[in-house]
Amino acid sequence: MKTGKMILTIIVSVAVLIVAGVLSQMAANLLAASGVPAWVCNMTAGLLYIAFAYILVWLFCTKYLKEEMTAYAIPKCRVKVKWAVAALLLPGTVSGVYLLFPGNFAVNPMDTGMKLALVFSGIFNAGLGAGIVEELLFRGLLMNVVIKRFGRTAGIVAPSVLFASLHIVGRKFSLLSYAQVIIAGTLVGIMFSLITLEGRSVWNSAIVHAVWNLVIVGGVLTIGTEFDQYALYSYQLKTTSVLLTGGEFGIESSTVSILGYLVVSLAAIWMMRRRKNNG
Repeated sequence: MKTGKMILTIIVSVAVLIVAGVLSQMAANLLAASGVPAWVCNMTAGLLYIAFAYILVWLFCTKYLKEEMTAYAIPKCRVKVKWAVAALLLPGTVSGVYLLFPGNFAVNPMDTGMKLALVFSGIFNAGLGAGIVEELLFRGLLMNVVIKRFGRTAGIVAPSVLFASLHIVGRKFSLLSYAQVIIAGTLVGIMFSLITLEGRSVWNSAIVHAVWNLVIVGGVLTIGTEFDQYALYSYQLKTTSVLLTGGEFGIESSTVSILGYLVVSLAAIWMMRRRKNNG
């Protein structure tokens, strides 16, 4: 693949991320203005986000790149059982470790409407929406166009660095927190890339990504250094160590989470090597 086409694909991928998000949110806002319950609006926004992104990616692959989506690790939607299990174990283990740390637990009072809106936002926006769309773009289009141009190592690392960098856009963090986000974001991006490569499908990384987002940032249980009034349940850690808390970004950039990313990454590498050795 020529460098110009690769660069254009990178630009288009970021544009799809923005356009799909804006269109889906506009539709949800129209529903909200019509008096539709918030939980329905949140569900609709998430599903439309996925639909818009998928259609735009399909159009770009088939009309401009002139290749099937399978060439970019986007086959029919199927998830391997082992990655579905990993999707549950990774955030479950990380959350479980943190709940062993000293802290204070709180239940935030909310009415039924607020609870439903929060849960549906966590499932369909933070979870499925962000998880699927980001995997379609970063581990689908971006990773594979870079692989075609510069090889597998560059294809794994470069989009992961970009993925991490987008998480600090608009943030006012300390230098240490910026560094933590870049390091952790790159490592989790590499983890998602390896999962995709192991099964040659973004759907495996999408389920891991979606469940991680749902559990860690979905708003059901928030773990951090401060109480989260917008979560159903909040666990305030007593530790002030930025290595354990993840700094200003939160536990996703902590050493505990990073260890989880590394373990899953090593498991994916082991699976690929074993399959290669078995022929």
